[in-house]
Amino acid sequence: MSTENSSDQLFNNSVKILTDLISFKTISGEDNSSLINYCDEILKKLGATSFKTYDDENKRVNLFATLKAKQPSGKKPIILSGHTDVVPVSKGWSTDPFVATIKNDKLFGRGACDMKGFIACTLAFAPIYAKANLDRDIHFSYTFDEETACIGAPILIEELKKRGVKDGICIIGEPTNMKIIDAHKGCYEYTTYFEGLAGHSSAPHKGVSAVEYATRYVNKLIELREDLKKRAPKNSIFDPPHSTLSIGGIFGGIAHNVIADKCHVNWETRPVVKEDGVFLNSELDKYANEILLPDMKKVFPNSSIRKNIIGEVVGFDRDEKSNACELVSSLTGDNTREVVSFGTEAGLFQEIGISTVVCGPGSIEQAHKIDEFIILDELKKCLNLLDGIKAKSILN
Repeated sequence: MSTENSSDQLFNNSVKILTDLISFKTISGEDNSSLINYCDEILKKLGATSFKTYDDENKRVNLFATLKAKQPSGKKPIILSGHTDVVPVSKGWSTDPFVATIKNDKLFGRGACDMKGFIACTLAFAPIYAKANLDRDIHFSYTFDEETACIGAPILIEELKKRGVKDGICIIGEPTNMKIIDAHKGCYEYTTYFEGLAGHSSAPHKGVSAVEYATRYVNKLIELREDLKKRAPKNSIFDPPHSTLSIGGIFGGIAHNVIADKCHVNWETRPVVKEDGVFLNSELDKYANEILLPDMKKVFPNSSIRKNIIGEVVGFDRDEKSNACELVSSLTGDNTREVVSFGTEAGLFQEIGISTVVCGPGSIEQAHKIDEFIILDELKKCLNLLDGIKAKSILN
């Protein structure tokens, strides 16, 4: 920043905006339109153009806004991307989770680090971009429902493809303590439903126990989990090195003496490569449709097995020659690149050819926890990065 004073003003503005953002209760799955309108208004007043994309019910919204280059130079546009939703709040907070509270250089509130802190910094910095003699477009991308298997971002990505936005540099400001993250596994979540025939437990041959078939399905999952371990790529950058599989729950049955007619299984896999997800699903579907289901139908022809995709978040692959990583390390002076176990929207942007990096203020250690906070100094580091982007986005 040019003067100490303007730097303070910018920081104070980012804290004020973050305070406003936290007050919007944008829990995943709920209406986030008031927060989106707040962001849109700030950016439109600065001369940004924008468009919105919606969920099926038109209550959850993605925003994509652009401050156009004044003198286009052929430089790749920059996308500053964040998700607007937060995870639900459990009991035990020492402050109101939806009222930002500052104590000992920390700002507490749900979403403070994951990831409204980053969004606040981008909005606080937007007036500086708007006044600058930009030689590339700066985009602001704010999505809904990232925390529930990235439901919002694919809708936005489809629209970007239609509009021909498929080249650029995307910085996803998930909390990484401003470290560069350049890869993570995918995250695929499913629920499989079993429907059989209820009956009296004294005549098991007359019913079809959905619970028993669900159990056999789970056994197959556990067997396939061992196959995934054998498929671990050589020199895998992840810990554990292979694709993982987890059974989240089995739900079914009503009493000891009733054959259960309904049961469902929640499960997820985190593939290191897309092919593992394909392998797992094809093996499992084959087992369900060719072995389990015919067996169920012998007794009750209307038996069914149905697999619901909750979300399939693609992995984020390491790119040795990443424009996005190079840009950020040239500004932070940090050349290290790390991988994380949590998922982000990075792979979705990467899939359409946009060079992507995950780097943002705050620590994932505080995310999703009671008394979530961001250290205020992290906001300053993020503002410095945005200032560096300005320096690389104006005619010299």
